[in-house]
Amino acid sequence: MSSCLLRSCSLAALAIAQVLAWAPAQAQASAELGAMTLALAENLLARNNREIALARRALEQSQADVLRAAQRPNPQLSLALQNINPNRGIAAGSLRGKTVDSIVRIDQLIERGDKPQLRIETAQRFEAAAGEDVSEVARQQLLALRSAYFDLLAAQEKAASSAEAARLFGRTVDAAQLRLKAGDLAAADVARIRVDALRAQNDARAAVAELARVRVAISYLLGVEGDVAAMRAISPWPRMQAASLRQATEEEIEGRADVRAARARVDAADKARALAQSLRTRDVSVGAQYEHWPNQGNANNQGTGNSFGVALSIPLLLRHRYEGEIARAQADWYVARDVLDQVRAQARAEVLRAAGELAAARERLLRFESELLAEATRTATAAEFAFRNGAIGVMDLLDARRVLNSIQSDAANARADYAKALTAFDLGRGVLAYRTD
Repeated sequence: MSSCLLRSCSLAALAIAQVLAWAPAQAQASAELGAMTLALAENLLARNNREIALARRALEQSQADVLRAAQRPNPQLSLALQNINPNRGIAAGSLRGKTVDSIVRIDQLIERGDKPQLRIETAQRFEAAAGEDVSEVARQQLLALRSAYFDLLAAQEKAASSAEAARLFGRTVDAAQLRLKAGDLAAADVARIRVDALRAQNDARAAVAELARVRVAISYLLGVEGDVAAMRAISPWPRMQAASLRQATEEEIEGRADVRAARARVDAADKARALAQSLRTRDVSVGAQYEHWPNQGNANNQGTGNSFGVALSIPLLLRHRYEGEIARAQADWYVARDVLDQVRAQARAEVLRAAGELAAARERLLRFESELLAEATRTATAAEFAFRNGAIGVMDLLDARRVLNSIQSDAANARADYAKALTAFDLGRGVLAYRTD
């Protein structure tokens, strides 16, 4: 009973120690997420992202294939007992004196036609393609992360502006109540203000829900699905770029990881095609054997009863000459070339599409930043002041508030759209830096 109690206490102490060790690390992680820069998010992505981890595992598999391709065929050892006569038996005496033919044989396959080297080179090309796949997956996940990060920035802005709008509508309701008591405002107008105030509160709740949804999405990319309620993005929006956008150069297209991976697979298919053609060069098997037949002392039996022999085995290419393997390897090479052309075309189209979206997003954001936001804020502030002093009616105030809320939300979306379009354009051309000034 005491031993069970002691073991239970030990397990409890171990659990407490683990919790105490985990708690500071968890607290530090929560603090970092509470003031999460884009650089921190990218570090977490590289460390925890599941898609990148799977791509690395695929690279490890390709590396193992290279090791396997470098392995030469092992020799084969054979043991045999022959010439056993069931009528006469195997005689008495020691094992070596039994009247059976004992054979020990070893065979070795010798590959010809550069098959080992071609097999290694094929595996190495596939390993190179898998390495480029890791880079491509990392690029795609970085694009997804930055898009989610900018969505988080926009959601934070919309949540803050919606909360401020709900607060201002509350103040407007209070002012309307005072004017109602003073007989300066009709009850119907107060009811309209209350309706819009309730609508603003609903919008604020919806903005909070959207913020939570974006946090969940980015937490999956970062591999930190725990407590993300305090997650907050603090990096600034990327700076506005010049209106003129150059197209991607051929060097930039060829330097993309997906294009490099497709090109490596073309090289691998070419080596595999040569390997298939080398099958027509016959491999040979050589063997050596030792044979023992006991000498029973008969005058007719001469010698020791031991003999040696060698063998050579050559396949006869009578029924086929590996036409199927060669045709399949040739078709795989054509497919790899077509895929390379397809990937190149998709890369060019991606960059062109991103350039067009970036130009449109820039013009839209420029209108918000230079005119719309300032005018809407000025109009709403003036309407609030005028309403408090009885200079305008309630409908004018509500219209000004609706326009401001809508423009603030649209401006946050415009910033996010521009940032995501800029990210897609940069990453499509292989530019990884984040522009903030």
